Amino acid sequence: MKVTKAVLPVAGLGTRFLPASKAIPKEMVTVVDKPVIQYVVEEAMAAGINEIVLVTHSSKRAIEDHFDVNYELEAELERRGKKELLEILRDTAPPDLKITAVRQGKALGLGHAVCCARPIVGDAPFVVMLPDVLVEQSGAVSDLRLMTERFALAGQAQIMVEPVPYERVSQYGVVDLNGSDLHQGKHALMSQVVEKPARADAPSNLAIVGRYVLPASIFELLANTKPGAGGEIQLTDAIATLMQQTGVEAYHIRGRSYDCGNKLGYLEATLAYGLAHPLLGNDFQVMLARYQR
Repeated sequence: MKVTKAVLPVAGLGTRFLPASKAIPKEMVTVVDKPVIQYVVEEAMAAGINEIVLVTHSSKRAIEDHFDVNYELEAELERRGKKELLEILRDTAPPDLKITAVRQGKALGLGHAVCCARPIVGDAPFVVMLPDVLVEQSGAVSDLRLMTERFALAGQAQIMVEPVPYERVSQYGVVDLNGSDLHQGKHALMSQVVEKPARADAPSNLAIVGRYVLPASIFELLANTKPGAGGEIQLTDAIATLMQQTGVEAYHIRGRSYDCGNKLGYLEATLAYGLAHPLLGNDFQVMLARYQR
């Protein structure tokens, strides 16, 4: 079955990014010339997804406004003959993109946030995309599209993974492939998933990146999942149950990801995306050379 819907949990408080996230949603922090969440939505659309479900909070209205049509600004840009700026503005809300928002009343974990989208997603398979994680495009076909195509072929949930240093495994959900090697762009059945394990307990250094392709059956599993680590309903716990029922595959990212939810990851993303920018990249590289010691 083709995957056309994506769930983006955006209700979090963004405490790792304070004070910037005190009054501005962390997902609206800009990397070069776009909010982080716009890159994520563009990634979804490149994978053939045109329905976005925002699981949001009352303090995050700026996200909904960003993807809404701003008739007054469009009219003013058109009056001034600012055609390029008008096109950029309209690209944030293309006519074939459908954005729906649903509130997460209480912060009860990623699993709970995903479950909040159930009335809108219904019985369709869907993607979960963490909106503070950027995944760089690698090749003509994106990693996310390869994952959705594999789901349609194999009928098994897909989890994007990336190797991280062992000293950082306690910050991630970590997967076990029962000793199997997993090369970039390939899939393999998972035998275990552990949420934020201690280094000594980590089954591997393959960390979940923040991209999931899931069947609608995950909703019922989440509804019956008891609070786990941190007293929250963990998506990884429901995935562990799904592994026993239908099997779940890990997909090794071909490019790399950037965690813009923390300050150092955000700075790295700014560097990478700034250098790759088609208009600013060359000048940015010259600018950076002035600061090299």
